[in-house]
Amino acid sequence: MNGGPAGARRLIAVKLLHTIAWAFFAGCIVALPWAAWRGEMLVAAWLAAIVMVEVVILALNRFACPLTAVAARYTDERQPNFDIYLPEWLARYNKHIFGTLYAAGLAFTLWRAWRG
Repeated sequence: MNGGPAGARRLIAVKLLHTIAWAFFAGCIVALPWAAWRGEMLVAAWLAAIVMVEVVILALNRFACPLTAVAARYTDERQPNFDIYLPEWLARYNKHIFGTLYAAGLAFTLWRAWRG
């Protein structure tokens, strides 16, 4: 652990913040096709836009969450979930899983909008 007890507390705080942010964006991704299916296209558009902001942030940061770099200051660990409270397998494949779900949700939303 880097930074002793204070570093350990900071790492916990970063991991909590990162987990809350992840849950928010994962929730938006899951809610996107649901909103489109219900015909709530304005809600779907907002959900898609919110997630797109996160995609841009990740793209500008070499497809890593900025909180990962913050967490790295407080630990030498580097397993996929060192910076977030997720199971290791989910942290490892998070971008693949939720990137696919987001793309599918966008495609479904566009299809529903086009279909009317």
